[in-house]
Amino acid sequence: MKVDIRTTIAGIRFGNPVIAASGTFGYGDEIADMVPLKKLGGIITKTITLKARPGNPPPRLAEVRGGMLNTIGLQNVGVDRFLKEKWCALRNLPVPVIVSIAGETADEYVGVARRLQRAGGVQAVELNLSCPNLQKRIVCQDEALVGEIIRGVKKAIRCPVIAKLSPQVADIAALARHAERAGADALSLVNTFPGMAVNIRTWRPMLAVVSGGMSGPAIKPLALKCVWDVCRAVNIPVIGGGGIMDGNDAVEFLLAGASALSIGTANFVDPLAPVTIAREIEAYLRARKLRSLSDVIGKMKISAPLATKSIYER
Repeated sequence: MKVDIRTTIAGIRFGNPVIAASGTFGYGDEIADMVPLKKLGGIITKTITLKARPGNPPPRLAEVRGGMLNTIGLQNVGVDRFLKEKWCALRNLPVPVIVSIAGETADEYVGVARRLQRAGGVQAVELNLSCPNLQKRIVCQDEALVGEIIRGVKKAIRCPVIAKLSPQVADIAALARHAERAGADALSLVNTFPGMAVNIRTWRPMLAVVSGGMSGPAIKPLALKCVWDVCRAVNIPVIGGGGIMDGNDAVEFLLAGASALSIGTANFVDPLAPVTIAREIEAYLRARKLRSLSDVIGKMKISAPLATKSIYER
């Protein structure tokens, strides 16, 4: 039986729903000799800023039970070098390429977007509003700034704008609705959760800046709940991710409402993970005699509401 696992996000057609998350495949071209890129749904580049950033001092990665911690600090070459050295190869990849951008002010986000618009060929931008390891307040925690950034970037570039949200807010569904009203064409969530680890031999933190972002299997239930809440709150598509390691994890996010999936930590375990996950999604649909992703997306079944009495009173 033929199975169609294509999906569409903000008018962009993806051959399958599995997208390599920002920061996990470098800028996107480095892994072309390791991974058959045409079998990916798409790639989100390493986050680009207006000026080059050295990132945080090492050590910046720590493996922990259930995942990993990172505090890279948005190390990147800056938008001008990105366009000069990377973009020619990226714009010719056989899958959609989404450029992740960030800044410390709305003007910096807009500045990057304007340069990308002049370069041409950008299919979409993802606004990194949620990086937890810059040692500063997360953009998502300032709702007014989120709206200002989205509106400014929408004016600066003529392509879909995807807002990447952080779980470190009081109400992620409310933030998602705010981003939608500001003009976001789609949402991406979640970024990492804050965490830390200590080396008990040296009594020192395992990361140079003490804390960083936790990713991997341990955060999947938390991320899944965020995706579920947001998908019920907005009318724009959601790219869901957080701890997806195999096809079963991926299907959970699809059932919760995600239209596409971002794969991050799994790529460090196996660069071919996105290809494998896409194949496993297709196999899942075929085994259940389902013909397309639309038969799964948002189809999680909800039981009848529990009685009003607590379980201890029954």
